[in-house]
Amino acid sequence: MTITFSAPAAPPEDARHHDAAAEGNLEAAQEAVAALLAALEGAAAYDRVLLRAAAGAGKSYALVRMVRAALAHENCGRVGVTAFANKQVFPLAGELGRELGAAAVCLFVAKDRLPEVPQDVLDHVSVATSAGAIPDTCAVVLGTSHKLGAWGEQQRLLDRLGPAVNATLPFDVLFVDEAWQLPLHRYATVEGLAPLSVGVGDVGQLPPIDPGQNPWRGDPGYNPYRAWPTAYEQDEKTFAVDLPAVWRPTAAQLPLWRAFYGDWDRLDCVAAPGDRAVELPALTGPAAAVWASVATGVPTLLEVGGLPDPEAPDVDPDLLGVVEDLLTPLLENGFAITRRRYDGAGRPLNEERITSGAPSGDPLIVVLATRNQAVDDATAMVERLVGRYDLPEGVILASTVDSWQGQTNAVTVAVHPLSGADRLDEFNSAFGRLAVTCTRATHGLLMVARAGLDDLLDEAPARPGTPLGEPGGRSLPRQTH
Repeated sequence: MTITFSAPAAPPEDARHHDAAAEGNLEAAQEAVAALLAALEGAAAYDRVLLRAAAGAGKSYALVRMVRAALAHENCGRVGVTAFANKQVFPLAGELGRELGAAAVCLFVAKDRLPEVPQDVLDHVSVATSAGAIPDTCAVVLGTSHKLGAWGEQQRLLDRLGPAVNATLPFDVLFVDEAWQLPLHRYATVEGLAPLSVGVGDVGQLPPIDPGQNPWRGDPGYNPYRAWPTAYEQDEKTFAVDLPAVWRPTAAQLPLWRAFYGDWDRLDCVAAPGDRAVELPALTGPAAAVWASVATGVPTLLEVGGLPDPEAPDVDPDLLGVVEDLLTPLLENGFAITRRRYDGAGRPLNEERITSGAPSGDPLIVVLATRNQAVDDATAMVERLVGRYDLPEGVILASTVDSWQGQTNAVTVAVHPLSGADRLDEFNSAFGRLAVTCTRATHGLLMVARAGLDDLLDEAPARPGTPLGEPGGRSLPRQTH
């Protein structure tokens, strides 16, 4: 295999890092807090506050800050916090519990989901599986939209806790985490729990469904299956502000992040050059060239030619065989990552080193594919590698892109959504699917595809439209990809 890399994009000269970057987020979050407090005070007629973010912008930190600010106001005695999935609610419950204390924070969870709650969350919260079991000391109640929005749940909450300071509803503020993943019809089930909603989330996430598939075509502005904030962003009773910095990526990834959020006034990166690194073992051949590129932090696209034709775009064992050949020497010989830690204001602290022999925190390598058959094959590949080298948990796993939304890992190895495709369709060309694929990694991105992406994009007709809920105007999918 002969590998030739083209020169990467030059790092932006105007980029801010460390506390200079994080300062922008602090200012934007303060604007959102000010709008929230003004609404509680009655000085502003807002029904909703939206804090919009790019991937890895520290949304949860901002949400916790806003919860704390709301509860400190005399017109707020109790808040609800919701999201679409338990994997979003559980870690947020732990953060709020550590911040406010277990007596003040209740995780409201379905009984059959209780075994899934991590112990470090259980240690810091109260837990209830029914409204009648919620402690009356709780100022924060967290649950999925399906749990909090269940039929009759509002009345059961009122029966147990009574109305909040507003004297009518169980909560004074409803916070929605990962708001751009919550469909409008699910938001409708929880909207009435509080007079004021605060949505925090990544506008580049996959919408609940493609807005182009709106079955309510007689009213193109309405689609109950799209992300709920898109129905209100232009509403005069909605305050919206963007977080202008990201904490997740390396400095070398910033041009890619900016490409996905190109119409924002600016986007900076807390990590500075040299703050993150991948330590490689001695490698030879193609693996040495590929991993040396990934280790720079620059997003790397590897197009592979000369393979037999695939059975289908999502059934491509030959391309996955190339991925396995590249991963084998890396996993066999071991590797490490280093990262600079920061305080809450983005100021650098000590450096942390994690090895593949003793992984901790986020997974070190995640293999992402877009379709179920492809991820089934990737999972089988990962299981072979784990068994062959007796790898500890946390070194490598496989997932669909859609399932990995909101998750973080050190190195992403992804099969490009358009790899092997002979045309562009709603699924393989979705902006959100590409954005999620490219924005999970803290240290390195390797995108693998069959050769011919440029030809596909050059020859395929553009599919015009501005998908609802996506940042900025674009004619998809050629310009996106």
